[in-house]
Amino acid sequence: MLPATSQRVALNTDETVNAAIRRKTAANLAYFAEHPDEIRERLEELDHEWDIERVLETQASSLSLLGLFLGTTVDRPFMVLPAVVMGFFLQHALQGWCPPVPVLRRLGVRTQSEIEHERYALMALRGDFNDASKLLRFTRGRRR
Repeated sequence: MLPATSQRVALNTDETVNAAIRRKTAANLAYFAEHPDEIRERLEELDHEWDIERVLETQASSLSLLGLFLGTTVDRPFMVLPAVVMGFFLQHALQGWCPPVPVLRRLGVRTQSEIEHERYALMALRGDFNDASKLLRFTRGRRR
């Protein structure tokens, strides 16, 4: 059985790394609880934070294009690079693991659900969910 999409990376990450990421998020939330005037800027930062999927997609496509370029201009054995990269990318799509994942996670690259966890907690700190009409406006705006 394949792991759920939202859990596959965390399930394939060392628990000490997952814990470090959770501690960093908790520290961020504690800071912004004391500095609510800075929450808007943090939410904007989160809008631009790349999740692990985007980083891996960018790396895989870049290495594949490089391998294709080198294979057609330098030497055919470079064609192996895109095959290997795409094989690992398929493994990541199915299992949530590929060779760059442990390195990226140790560097603090988070999943989309980890980023969203911080986003919603900050919005709750700011009081965005105190009024149901605000919540409805928020959910309609996020679907676009």
